[in-house]
Amino acid sequence: MPPRKSTETKTLDTKGAKIGEPVPKAIIDTNTASVGIPRQAESDLHEDLSALRKQIDALQQRVATAARSAKENADDAMRQTQAAVKRHPVSTLVVVAAVCGAFALIFAGRRAEPPRRYRYRSALDELRDLYDSVRGRV
Repeated sequence: MPPRKSTETKTLDTKGAKIGEPVPKAIIDTNTASVGIPRQAESDLHEDLSALRKQIDALQQRVATAARSAKENADDAMRQTQAAVKRHPVSTLVVVAAVCGAFALIFAGRRAEPPRRYRYRSALDELRDLYDSVRGRV
């Protein structure tokens, strides 16, 4: 990127930036043959900290509101579930028993099913027995 040519004369700060200040890009002034940093507007750290504190407070309020809303939704769901159980106790027991039975069948089916390597081994054993019986006949 070619250097910018400035037609106006700017006063450059040849001292370093202060601690905590952002460091701007240096400017090469071809009119005065000097390199430096343009003077920056003074910033107040107290104002910056105050603005950050306001942002943090706003974020805390949003988080608190979201947490309250989630708690209210969970309470509503719990109340609705309790009401459904009170209105339909037999249906609730049937549904709970069906779900528990489904889980029991799933877990029992997994335990009863032999691992794949045993299935393949038994299939190989059956093929060997068949081969041996055919060979014995021939």
